[in-house]
Amino acid sequence: MSGVGKKVADVAFKASKSIDWDGMAKMIVTDEARKEFSSLRRAFEEVNSTLQTKFSQEPEPIDWEYYRKGLGSRIVDSYKEYYESVEIPKFVDKTTPEYKPKFDALLVELKEAEQKSLKESERLEKEIAEVKELKAKLSTMTADEYFEKHPELKKKFDDEIRNDYWGY
Repeated sequence: MSGVGKKVADVAFKASKSIDWDGMAKMIVTDEARKEFSSLRRAFEEVNSTLQTKFSQEPEPIDWEYYRKGLGSRIVDSYKEYYESVEIPKFVDKTTPEYKPKFDALLVELKEAEQKSLKESERLEKEIAEVKELKAKLSTMTADEYFEKHPELKKKFDDEIRNDYWGY
């Protein structure tokens, strides 16, 4: 197997193991997004399968004797000499070391954003529950009950009355 092909196949194989497809699928909420996600997953698996089969196999050795019988030994020997003199350069990954720290920093930033988002989501859920509760009680609630839950508004109104400010 060539160096580049093996490297590509190895990276693709490792990437397929590290992707949490089920975890990502749980976060998708719309049907259109689910369709897009499933087509992305299918395309990834097809490409990964192709890489694993195509690049993981060694090329079959050349039967030089077969060609000597049909073409003659002089031309086949010259082709064999050229074939054996070809050196395929080894793949040297210069990109990954350059972008790995940036990617790791983005992962840290992503985790922080995720935590912030979860906290904000939790806060909003509480606020929604409070608003629903307030909506249910609004028709029978007294001003004192409302001010009990919102003391800052009571203070504001008391200050306005005390300062003889009636909103005009």
